[in-house]
Amino acid sequence: MSDEFGHALARITPVQRAVSLGGPPGERRPPTSREKAAIIVRLMLSEGGSMPVASLPDHMQAALTEQIGQMRLVDRNTLAQVVEEFLTELEEVGLSFPGGIDGALTMMDGHISATAASRLRRLAGASGKADPWDRLTNLPTDRILPVLEAESIEVAAVMLSKLPVPKAAELLGRLPGEKARRVAYAVSMTGHVDPETVRRIGVSLATQLDAQPARAFDAGPVERVGAILNVSTAATRDDVLLGLDAEDADFAEQVRKAIFTFAHIPARIMPRDIPKIVRMVDAAVLVTAFTAAQAHPKQAPAVEFILANMSQRMAQSLREEMAARGKVKEKDAEEAMTAIVTTIRQLEGAGEIVMNREED
Repeated sequence: MSDEFGHALARITPVQRAVSLGGPPGERRPPTSREKAAIIVRLMLSEGGSMPVASLPDHMQAALTEQIGQMRLVDRNTLAQVVEEFLTELEEVGLSFPGGIDGALTMMDGHISATAASRLRRLAGASGKADPWDRLTNLPTDRILPVLEAESIEVAAVMLSKLPVPKAAELLGRLPGEKARRVAYAVSMTGHVDPETVRRIGVSLATQLDAQPARAFDAGPVERVGAILNVSTAATRDDVLLGLDAEDADFAEQVRKAIFTFAHIPARIMPRDIPKIVRMVDAAVLVTAFTAAQAHPKQAPAVEFILANMSQRMAQSLREEMAARGKVKEKDAEEAMTAIVTTIRQLEGAGEIVMNREED
């Protein structure tokens, strides 16, 4: 109900003069919209209710507070009428909107392009109406960290002071040791920074983030190259990695860590997840992959690992089929192993299994 309550208060039109609801009966009149809002707020606070007044624009918060300060007594009949009218207003609400460009962008996430979202955020920042910290607190730490590292100690201290404690702690832990210590000390000096300065810092930081070009790819280059090589033939994969070693050895090493092939199964897959995997792969594909892999020293351990952690009745059946399978063509072997690897990646993406990560 808090969102609907906020929307109802937001529709109040302030008046410019204070009036009294008291006086002789002949001088009584219905309360204004601003007075009704003051009555509802006073009633809710007296009953210990939670008020979303802070979500209103600053000028409306000020007008509401001024009106509360100007009022004295309200008779029971007037109170009952105002409450009944307000409840009727709430009951008539059929649909509510998030309010503000940040709320709208959150709602439209995934439905509008990154370019359009970036443009709208820049316009919202230029208007000066949106609170930049609302957006900054919801950004992932990976987006915030580069900006934090580039800022001065004082700005970084304000930034960490405004962010939620868990996120601030994570960011502080990812800063270089010396800068982290200086920023932590500077946080103790932020107590006298005025709100307008904090808002301007937030606007500046949000502007920097909005100025970053939209990413055309969700994954980074290491992950993209690794994903491509995962489903490439072994010969192609080895040839590409040799070329990367010559061009950029560090990048090649990162790609190697991102690659997951049939041979990596014992090191990267938990034994308890093997039954889930084999259920998703056709038995004929398993037989083809296992028959070919058991002849190669690097891949044979993966075969034994899978067979040891599945139903032993099924494992025995597969062993018998492998013995009768005969020689497997290299192309068929690659396709079968790729099918198993692809299934594992799909299960990981769906959250069905968790893969171990190679140590750096």
